[in-house]
Amino acid sequence: MAQSDIEWTEVTWNPVTGCNKISPGCKFCYAETMSKRLKAMGIDKYKEGFKLKIHPEVLNTPFSWKKSKVVFVNSMSDLFHEDVPIEFIKAVFAVMNSTPQHTYQVLTKRSERLLELSEELNWTNNIWMGVSVENEDYTYRIKELAQTSAKTKFLSIEPLIAPIKTLELNKIDWVIVGGESGHKARPLKKQWVDYIKGKCEEKNVAFFFKQWGKAKFNINQNDPTIDSGHPKHAKGGCELDGKIYRQMPPKAA
Repeated sequence: MAQSDIEWTEVTWNPVTGCNKISPGCKFCYAETMSKRLKAMGIDKYKEGFKLKIHPEVLNTPFSWKKSKVVFVNSMSDLFHEDVPIEFIKAVFAVMNSTPQHTYQVLTKRSERLLELSEELNWTNNIWMGVSVENEDYTYRIKELAQTSAKTKFLSIEPLIAPIKTLELNKIDWVIVGGESGHKARPLKKQWVDYIKGKCEEKNVAFFFKQWGKAKFNINQNDPTIDSGHPKHAKGGCELDGKIYRQMPPKAA
């Protein structure tokens, strides 16, 4: 377990590490960059860098947590990667099923495999399932997520690198939007964010605006959250029309 700086979670748990790029949103993968740093630091788990590896030795970690937590599962990988055996995916799910005091957030770009395996998995209420969508070309992932049996479904539209023009939110409970950070970050446009926010309001879907990514993308250069000393600071700031949107989905009944 590691404490997380990601605004929409509390801790990370990585029974799988490593991945490979499959779409434009992967171009400047933070997990790949971090794995290189961890390898250089001599962290055994990352001795092979960003090569995909499963870690059965950490499967039981959630049982040791004394207090309930919100957990981002595999922040350093993708649980539905084609090289992760179905038996291991089921083992991860078994741990999540057995620890209902924790809320688990699972995120994938591999919606095809997610849908393929969905009926073989036990979707307890504490498992939130999401897909990443970076532009219009990958909105098909939303349709595939909607067909799964997950009780709470969410979208991570981050990094948003181009406009999304058709956002279908039926059966979606939560949408996270954010811009790309880093020195080569691709721009985020306010009208792209406004469209998504409007769709969420229309469908009564929880909306979470994570960050502009870089201050130069933020149309309000007086946004106080640009300041790293602000209690709600995010990369590039996180106000939208003078407000901070950090809504969370309702817990599944």
